[in-house]
Amino acid sequence: MSTSFTYSIRLNNDLGVADYVRLAQAAERTGFDQLWVSNDLFLKSSPVILAAIATATKRLQLGTCILNPYTIDPSEIAMIAATLDELSGNRFCLGIAAGARDFMKWVGIEHRTPLAAVRESVAVIRKLLAGAPAPVDGDYLKWSDEAYLRFSAPRTTPIYIGALGPKMLRLAGEIGDGVLPLLFPPEHYFTVRPLLDEGGRARDESLSEIDFAACIWVSLSKDSDAARRVLAEKIAYYGSALSPLILERLSLTRDDFSAIDRAVHQERDMDKACALVDERMLQIGVTGEPKALIRRLEPLVEAGVRHLSFGPPLGPDPLVAIELLGREVLPYFRS
Repeated sequence: MSTSFTYSIRLNNDLGVADYVRLAQAAERTGFDQLWVSNDLFLKSSPVILAAIATATKRLQLGTCILNPYTIDPSEIAMIAATLDELSGNRFCLGIAAGARDFMKWVGIEHRTPLAAVRESVAVIRKLLAGAPAPVDGDYLKWSDEAYLRFSAPRTTPIYIGALGPKMLRLAGEIGDGVLPLLFPPEHYFTVRPLLDEGGRARDESLSEIDFAACIWVSLSKDSDAARRVLAEKIAYYGSALSPLILERLSLTRDDFSAIDRAVHQERDMDKACALVDERMLQIGVTGEPKALIRRLEPLVEAGVRHLSFGPPLGPDPLVAIELLGREVLPYFRS
């Protein structure tokens, strides 16, 4: 196997800022290359969290997974990217996507023209970071000649596109520096990769080879019941927002999550919600000990994956899970 791997950790934005610093330092110490933090609505601000991490680490690349052009204007996304690059010494990676339609409804935002919103946002952000004006008369953005940064950005920050559905995956393959596709379950890679490659056929030659981050959910612990419980919590919260492409692979529908969604968001009864998460749903991620995770990842690595990205909940104790990954999983694929 090739030794040119990238390893990353992904965290939700629901912890204390001090916890992120502690986890990021552990990730850096145990050999991870990147750490990504979500920016889900009504939780904590990932740009602020990443700023705290940037000042407490030296080597680790830091990213948002993801910002969207609906709740944050692309002009402000460019400002965030340039500032975090300056603060971190060019260690920032911008993760951007259309976001979840269901979450937009909470604040009355119309989730219109998502493909155009992402395509146009990526284009103008690149122009702004390169020091150029970014006027646009698009399907989503209408900007004047006054759209330019009033300072010099350190560089054109690499842009990773979060993608779930077929059209967004094709777009990511066409325009992204990287892609953050949610491989739920890990075997979903074999559905996603051809769509990414299809988009790549229209890729501009000036772009470098795309960094495909194989994004999975893991819950590692010697206590199998505890590992299953924390993964069940993530599935209960996010399951109803998964794309039809993922649900189809798992032989599930959105209706299968309706009672779970009601228990989480209306009844606010997580115990009830987790009890409704069945075995099919648990296949969305990987639970147990590192050997079980290695078995699920080996087919992906054999197929060419070179960026393994481990996402929440990581385990009942995320710090222990990061250390387990660094001690047993990363060396296995490097050997």
